[in-house]
Amino acid sequence: MPLSLTIRRLLTNQPIDLPVFHPVALRLQHLLETPDFSMAQVVTLANEDQSLAGQILKMANSAMYIGRVRTETIKDAVIRLGAQQVCNLAMAASQAGLHVSDNRVINGFMQSLWLHSHACAMGSRWLARSAGYPQHADQAYMGGLLHDIGKLYLLKALERLNQSGVAQAALEDDLLLEIFEELHVEQGCRLMEHWNMPKVYYNVVANHHDENFETTDIVLTAVRLVNKACKLKGIGLVVDPTIDLESEPEAALLQLTPEEIDELMEVLDDSQELSL
Repeated sequence: MPLSLTIRRLLTNQPIDLPVFHPVALRLQHLLETPDFSMAQVVTLANEDQSLAGQILKMANSAMYIGRVRTETIKDAVIRLGAQQVCNLAMAASQAGLHVSDNRVINGFMQSLWLHSHACAMGSRWLARSAGYPQHADQAYMGGLLHDIGKLYLLKALERLNQSGVAQAALEDDLLLEIFEELHVEQGCRLMEHWNMPKVYYNVVANHHDENFETTDIVLTAVRLVNKACKLKGIGLVVDPTIDLESEPEAALLQLTPEEIDELMEVLDDSQELSL
């Protein structure tokens, strides 16, 4: 039996609530889905976990997010950046903290996965704005951040199985990449459904590799192109130096110029400078 099928069977007994989302970041996301939320609710919720609040402020004060004027409190961040941006920062800050493991092999994969996810978030936000869709920029950021959430879930599940003495053989680089290839979209969709995440993000998780994707979905299109750009640059677990971004269908759909593609590559370089 292929190893991926064995792992799939083992995963059916793993809890879906493995730590792949911070509870406060998740509650913030759901709060923003309600039509009558208040800024005060956002501030109160973001301040529930002081460690997370500190990480949000650290990211908010980095040059790549808001520039020179320092934000001292979560309330200041909400006023200056808006609720959606603070929600995005909460999810990003919490994701950075979740991409760690005591297992050397798994930790290496998690660190590469975080760098890739953060680059996709930053690149997708920039791309949506540059391509003339600023109204989709915040969603593009979150879509980029979460597109590979199935890989984090698989690593967390394998870590737990390994600790219990199961799936020892899976903790090898080639086998982990095989498991990702077979299962990460399926498990990512499972997660998004379980946590009732917005459809726009479910679509990104489900279709970021599908050749027959919905070409009118700007968020998905942006994330797909940035994901390919990361592979071209070697940011993450998969490297493909043969990719020609200018010839990719997503670049044509977004009507990108060669200069914009070059600038996107610079944004991806900058994204690697933020370490939490």
